[in-house]
Amino acid sequence: MEKDKTFNPWEIKGDIDYNKLVKEFGISPLKDLPEIFNKEICYRRKIIFAHRDIQRILETIKNKKKFVMMTGLMPTGKCHIGHLMIVKQMVFFQKLGAKVYIAIADIEAYNARQQSLEDSKKIAEDYLLNYFALGLDPNKCEIYFQSDRSKDAKKSNAYYRLQNLLARHATFNEFKAVYGEITPGKMLSSLLQASDMLHPQLKEFESNCPVIVPVGIDQDPHLRLARDISQRIKNPSFTQLSSVYTLFMPGLGGGKMSASDPNSYIAPTDTPEEVKRKINKYAFSGGQPTIEEHKKLGGNPDIDISFQYLKMMFEEDDKKLEQIYKDYKSGKMLTGELKQYTINKINEFLKPHQKKREEAKKLVEKFI
Repeated sequence: MEKDKTFNPWEIKGDIDYNKLVKEFGISPLKDLPEIFNKEICYRRKIIFAHRDIQRILETIKNKKKFVMMTGLMPTGKCHIGHLMIVKQMVFFQKLGAKVYIAIADIEAYNARQQSLEDSKKIAEDYLLNYFALGLDPNKCEIYFQSDRSKDAKKSNAYYRLQNLLARHATFNEFKAVYGEITPGKMLSSLLQASDMLHPQLKEFESNCPVIVPVGIDQDPHLRLARDISQRIKNPSFTQLSSVYTLFMPGLGGGKMSASDPNSYIAPTDTPEEVKRKINKYAFSGGQPTIEEHKKLGGNPDIDISFQYLKMMFEEDDKKLEQIYKDYKSGKMLTGELKQYTINKINEFLKPHQKKREEAKKLVEKFI
């Protein structure tokens, strides 16, 4: 990476070249999916853009066999709309028959971000409220903290035992090649993440079955390590992990949305006034400096943050999105008009979502 760039599972700085990363990481562009995937805009619009071994999952869905979707949340910083894209995938795969496993990575937060387990628990509650509000079925998922896997001793022992068994099949040079500079804490966290991804296949859980892991491409080092060492261990044996990769929803000012900077994101708890203020003040525009120039030269929707939010999440109607693209590019739609439309669409989404968050509080209490 260039000197002014950082790209690893814990920190990202600088622009992201997805094409370059696809080649470097050895993942495949996503194409030729069954028609049912077009119901989800992230697949229809190529927001989910690459994969590893998705064909195994497609065959499993086609044959109506058991599979797991494994994901996790890092309970640091506030939940924002970028996180909700992964939640939409959880709901989507649940409807296709998956049981969803969600690891709350409080041990990783402790080791990589120096955050207390108590703080992680509080933050996780807010994330889960949004998960259930978006339609995640609590009866078809298993949610746990890395620090406290299960009250069932057999399950808990199997999970932590797997972490230690996997350690034998990884080398320090491999860690260094995958992550660069790494601390013992991060090494332990990585092995625990491998256990997160693989343990649903243990006999104490779902037994050997396909597992799909949706991730941002920054998390692929964890996945590569888990895939590599899972094929070296013979007892227990594992079906190779599958994965899909999602484009990052950009922050309001461009770049990756950061949970540590409240002016870089829209939160699911933001009021209509906060949404309006953030979009108007911070959302990077692809428009021209003046109205006259914009009408003459048109805007650039491909770099405009308001348009990106519509494309990635808030405008379901493909024809309407295409018309907005044309109107903005031609100069017929002004930046202020695009921002106002986006503000309205986000608030239309958040109003019922916030009501559902309140209704979800009893569900969250059962898991925390």
